[in-house]
Amino acid sequence: MERIVALPLEPRPGAEVLATAEGLAESFRSADALVVLIRVERPKIAVQPPGSGLVPELLRDGDVEIVKGTIGGFQGTGLDEELRSRGIDTLVFGGIATNLGVESTARAAGDLGYELIFVEDAMTALTGAEHEAAIGLDFPRLGTVVRAADVKLSQI
Repeated sequence: MERIVALPLEPRPGAEVLATAEGLAESFRSADALVVLIRVERPKIAVQPPGSGLVPELLRDGDVEIVKGTIGGFQGTGLDEELRSRGIDTLVFGGIATNLGVESTARAAGDLGYELIFVEDAMTALTGAEHEAAIGLDFPRLGTVVRAADVKLSQI
């Protein structure tokens, strides 16, 4: 995912989103909450493009890595089963790109009955307009939009 983090993104650079997400992940780990990292692999390609893996050292012991072959993180990945086996019913979202992978995964999660929390400053997109449309129009209809500083682990 290094190549995704390095793309020209808006409204914030990928490195800033990554730092915010890392902070959230550390908070979750400290509270013994599950951290799930989702990355994409292009289907039917033997060798993935360089930079397709997770950012080095992002995945820690106890985290779950999901490899998707579609835009969303649920289709054919076992993610729903993994979450349900742990009794998880609330998901906190961040990622790149807001209106693509994050939104697709969130829509499927909503259809599956999960409660959704979207961390606005832990997301970015290819354009500011795409990010703002998802954050301002779509996500409030699916769940709650917050900033990283407002995530309360006691509510999850």
